[in-house]
Amino acid sequence: MVQPSIFAATDLSERSAHVAGRGAQLAQCLGARLVLAHVGEDSSARFSLGRAKQSRADMLADLAREYGAETRLLSGEPHVVLPAAAREDNAALIILGLHQERRVLDLLRLTTMEHIVMAAPSPVLIAHQPPTRGYGQVLLASDFSQASAESLIMAARIAPTARFHAVHALQLPLGALFHRGHDDSEAALAEAIEARRAFMQTADLPTLTEPLEIVPGGVHQVLKFRREELAADLVCIGAQSGSTPDDLGEYARDLMRAPPTDLLVARAPQAPAKDA
Repeated sequence: MVQPSIFAATDLSERSAHVAGRGAQLAQCLGARLVLAHVGEDSSARFSLGRAKQSRADMLADLAREYGAETRLLSGEPHVVLPAAAREDNAALIILGLHQERRVLDLLRLTTMEHIVMAAPSPVLIAHQPPTRGYGQVLLASDFSQASAESLIMAARIAPTARFHAVHALQLPLGALFHRGHDDSEAALAEAIEARRAFMQTADLPTLTEPLEIVPGGVHQVLKFRREELAADLVCIGAQSGSTPDDLGEYARDLMRAPPTDLLVARAPQAPAKDA
């Protein structure tokens, strides 16, 4: 079997400035190969990334020499060729740079990054911050799904010395407010507590610094407050929500488009394909 890899995909722009460095750091942590991949139709086209103009192939080769990586220069649709190449390279983790915003198109369809996440053979890390050190504070935004459990399990592999935290935003039907003692609020809280109990029995979860918190409020507001409170440098989330396990979750989609820090996104384990 091919040795596991960290599969770091770069578009060779400033959006991917931290991809190779973070990839090298995590490859060392996991004892994996580092593979730097770039998708470009014309490998001889020349452009600049704060340096003299070079071809894409030359720039990729320079990065590879700097970080001791293998290279993959690919052609085709990124959301097709990158997951396929990552699978061939036995990727334990895929690393991507930041999303290139296209305001109108982003409203109408999934972005390339989102397509890659849903087709990826492994969790995906979006590298946003400079890799000056390993992760120290990891925060899971949990909906109690298997996908969110997988993201925290992967975080424990790539940040073995970190402190781990988790929060669940307790949301009521649109327009309803949480009030202790009210039947609807108490029923929602009781359901969340039971879901938390089941979630925490998932095998291989790392030990949390404090019990998984259930906080009434919107996901974005609760996550923002807790992330800032902890100074979390890695946020984890499941790609799919519990209600729509086959689709990219709304909150994962929002965070991927504008991550507050490095973001780790994982899908629920896929059932093996059945023989025809």
